[in-house]
Amino acid sequence: MDTRPVNTRPVRESRTGAVTGAVTGAGAKPFARSGDDRVPETGEKGVTEDEEQAYYRPLWVEEPAKRRRLPDPVRTSAVRAVIIIAVTLIQAMVAFLCTLAGSWLAFPMVLSSVASTVVATWGALDVWVTRQVWNQRNGVVSEPSSTARALRRERRKTRRQERSAERTKERIRRRGGGAGQLSHS
Repeated sequence: MDTRPVNTRPVRESRTGAVTGAVTGAGAKPFARSGDDRVPETGEKGVTEDEEQAYYRPLWVEEPAKRRRLPDPVRTSAVRAVIIIAVTLIQAMVAFLCTLAGSWLAFPMVLSSVASTVVATWGALDVWVTRQVWNQRNGVVSEPSSTARALRRERRKTRRQERSAERTKERIRRRGGGAGQLSHS
């Protein structure tokens, strides 16, 4: 973490005796506006771009992620599950409040909350199943029975066949392409 002070810089006195340069917004030097051009305040020398860059500090610093991003299908099912669970919790709260108030809406809300609970459970299980399926298909699980291993084996086999066919075509092309040849002798 950077421990330098953000908004301070040395205090200077201008020719008129006014103090300039105390504390400013993001540590940048104060400027007076003159049309569209940036002009330094009176009594201060012109500021070069390097000096201005020295005071610049970004609002945030990007840090590398601690964990890898979830695969798209897993993330999609997780978002779906969170939305369903949120709606279920809202329904349950409304059902509880309607019951306390003695409203006629209490009974239908309780029934819909029960149904929503079943759907929310399905949503949570869907995330788990989708994650397991993705891991199985894409090789995260490293077991002999893994489907991913067989898929990789098939891909390697097809790549080998493609390279072999390409080499054969290239060999035929180098020999003259067979144009005008009646036999392979």
